[in-house]
This record gives sequence, C-alpha cells and structure tokens, in this order.
Amino acid sequence: MNIETVTIEGSQLRRLLSAASGDSALLYIYLHAGNAPEGAERELNMSPSRVSCAMATLRQLGLYCDEKPCRIMAGERPSYSEHDVLAAGNAFQSLCDEIQRLLGRPIHVEDRKIILGFTNYLGLPEEVVSVLVSYCKDRARQKGKLRSPSLLSIEKEAYRWAEQGIDTMEEAAAFIQTQNVRNSRMSRLMDILQIYGRSLTAAEERYASAWIDMGFDDEVISMAYERTCLNTGGLSWAYMNKILTRWHEAGLMTAEAIRTGDRKPGTAAQGGQRQLDADEQAAIARMLREG
Repeated sequence: MNIETVTIEGSQLRRLLSAASGDSALLYIYLHAGNAPEGAERELNMSPSRVSCAMATLRQLGLYCDEKPCRIMAGERPSYSEHDVLAAGNAFQSLCDEIQRLLGRPIHVEDRKIILGFTNYLGLPEEVVSVLVSYCKDRARQKGKLRSPSLLSIEKEAYRWAEQGIDTMEEAAAFIQTQNVRNSRMSRLMDILQIYGRSLTAAEERYASAWIDMGFDDEVISMAYERTCLNTGGLSWAYMNKILTRWHEAGLMTAEAIRTGDRKPGTAAQGGQRQLDADEQAAIARMLREG
C-alpha cells in the first residue's frame, strides 16, 4: 500500500464528514494516496460488500468518479403492451405483487407497463426496484402526503437513479443514506430560519440546497440569517444567498474566518457593526420600493 502524507481539501473533508461513514473516509484516504481500488479489500481488510458500499457512498458524494455504463438506451422509450406484461415471467409478477403491497393499493395494467420499463429498459434489478418504491413512499410521507406516490412519479425517480448509475443494492443504500443525511441537514436549516409548519417551496429548496453544497455549517448559516434580518428586517432568500455566496467565493467557510474577515481594516463600522456595501444598500432600497 502506498503510504504518504495525504492532504484533503476543506470542501472534500466536509463532504466526507457529512456522510458519517468511517469506511468511506478510510477508502477515500486510501484512493487519494494513489492506491488502486482493486487492492482495497486486501489492504484495508474490508469485505467486498463493505468496499462496494463505501465506493458507492463516495460516488454519491462526488468524491470518486468512474466510468459506469449508462442504463438508458438511446432512442425513444419503448411502449409495452399487455402481452409484454403477461409474458414477463414469474419474477416480474412477484415484483408487481410486492409493489402493490408496498403502495397499499391495486396496481393495474398501465402501472405494470411502467414497472416493466424499470426492469427491461432501465435495467434495474427487481430488488433495487423494491427499494426505489419504498424510498419514494417514505419521501412522500416525509413531505406530509397521506397517499402513496403514483407509478408515474416513481418513474421519474427511477430515471434519476438510472442516470446516476444506481443499479445495485449497495448504490441504492448509499444514495438513501446520503439523502437521509441531507434531509436531516435541511430540517436543521429550516429551524435556523424559523420556518415551521410547512415545506420549503421549490425556489427556497434550491437556495437551501446550494448552501448545503457550499459546505457551510449551521453556525455560519445562522450568522448569515442574523445579518439578513438585521439589514432587511426579515428573511430575504436572495439577500442571504448573496452573503453566503460572497463568503464562499472568499474562502470564508467557518464562523471564526468570517469574524476575522470582518475585523480586517475597512470592513468594520463604528460600534463594531459592519457597513453595507453599495450592492447591499441598493438591494435594500429595491426591496423597500417593491414593498
């Protein structure tokens, strides 16, 4: 095994820590040191399944890229007939029965045609399809929806999985773990922003997701929220996004770094309050006019 000093960038380290996976961190250090992935089982004393799960997590975090064949074939999506469904075999019929049980409602011929596309066109194994349906059902419940998702909505997620190469149980488990960690972080962010009793809108979720992807911790998000409220009188997503984007571009990723930056000459106003720059003053003026 190649042993040397390994330097991990701050953004990569934050992504590793967010996954809360010791195996993934160990495998990342091993690969980052220039070692071949084929030797990970022996050198790290990991079972093949542990290495597969850790590798899948690194892929989900964007920390390991390899060439995986695309499961979506070129051309138009196939159109399946009732005869295709009947001829699909016992394993497919068992899968449909399992999905019907998971969704708690009968699934009809048109639903079965969609499911056949999961296995025949997207190439997803039956067990991965079952995990996919369970994931979509849990996600709908987390968003406060009482009814199980439709097969059409599940189909959209199936294409997303196929495009991302999520076609094994290890890949599916890594994806769901990553999403669960992200959802937990999103809930904490909503608490910081004092948003209760509702879900984020699509536009709000895009802002929040961008801030999480930038790698800011809760304390920095809280600082940006406080400054936004002080300067605008409340939560302005665009204004807060501008603050966080500037910090990110300046490499100010921690609360201490931001405080140090604010103490530099020319950045602090009398009484310890930061002066607004021209762009921020213009943004506030515009909001006041529009209000």
